[in-house]
Amino acid sequence: MTITADRPVSLWPAAHAADARRPRSLQTKIGASDTVCARRAGYLLHGRTPTDTGEKRKAILGTFLHAGMLEAAREEYGWIIERRVEDDTIRGHIDAVQLDRHTASRLPKRLRPSLPADVTTVEDIKTKSTFQWDSIRRYGASDAEIRQALLYADLLRTEGFADIDGQRQLARIGPLPVGRIRFRFINRDSGDDHVQEMPFNAERARGARWWVQQVRAAETPEDLPRTFPGPGLSAVCDKCSFKTACWGPTVVGRRPQSILIHDDAERGKALAEYVELSEQIKPLKDRMKVLRAELDGSEPGAYGENVLSWSGGNPTKVDDADAMVALFKRAGLPVPMAPDVAVMKAQLKAADIPVPTRLDHDRRTSVGINVTLHKKP
Repeated sequence: MTITADRPVSLWPAAHAADARRPRSLQTKIGASDTVCARRAGYLLHGRTPTDTGEKRKAILGTFLHAGMLEAAREEYGWIIERRVEDDTIRGHIDAVQLDRHTASRLPKRLRPSLPADVTTVEDIKTKSTFQWDSIRRYGASDAEIRQALLYADLLRTEGFADIDGQRQLARIGPLPVGRIRFRFINRDSGDDHVQEMPFNAERARGARWWVQQVRAAETPEDLPRTFPGPGLSAVCDKCSFKTACWGPTVVGRRPQSILIHDDAERGKALAEYVELSEQIKPLKDRMKVLRAELDGSEPGAYGENVLSWSGGNPTKVDDADAMVALFKRAGLPVPMAPDVAVMKAQLKAADIPVPTRLDHDRRTSVGINVTLHKKP
């Protein structure tokens, strides 16, 4: 079949349509993957209609990468991937389960892993951008990500795999002795990965269950707290499909968080806290300035657990009046005796001609210090 068009056909409409048909996009009851924010979980549980769509290309790319990694784990290692777990209050699909040898022996040989674990491990794969990467390597999974994985693991420990078509044999082995949670972070831009493991903690799992109970007990989503600080301050809120429902419509000249202050008493309380925090932060900022000055001129490289690099310090771009005059002459346009840069720029832009610039080596951009975690070989 031949498709002819003025430009190559975009695959993004197909990708968006496929993403919309995914089960996770259609579920209305609370799932383990919906436990990022309490109020968002409430909107989903109460069947509210999303108020925001937004750009989803990065998320879709992450989904494709995520699916490919899981399929590779299934084909090469025999791990159990994308299987449902559920009870009366919550459900979810576990990314991967790496069974220990003893538990795997209870399954038919064709379902046993070629690479078993020393203890049954629940793995959650997360894709991240380079912008988030240093934070991931330093601090690991967020509280919300840990809560999600704990719920998966706890459902597997108490219920086992759900008894549904496609996983009956897995369901027959009953509850599993999950001993470990593993996060595998994949950098969407570079392909780097970072693995974080932790033992299953029954007390923290009970805390995750309690979190779900509070969401289910709320009469309305608005009775639930906002887990994150809001649009402009949190990427989670910026991309949330209930952003407008939660924070109201955008008001020109006002930040969304301004709705949190209702009267002068609250305004005075917030201002007092702002002053208090400013006083606490000032000594830290002063110390950072001293350390920044001490490091000035240091060669980029790894020092202990951190990597030092520099950005900026480049010549700045300035309008090239001589090049503009040459352009005007070639175009047969009159050149002012004293070239008026602003007028010439306006005329060039109106004609859709790039405004020429040059590098001014006497004026340079400010030099910024960059510190990232040292990746040990």
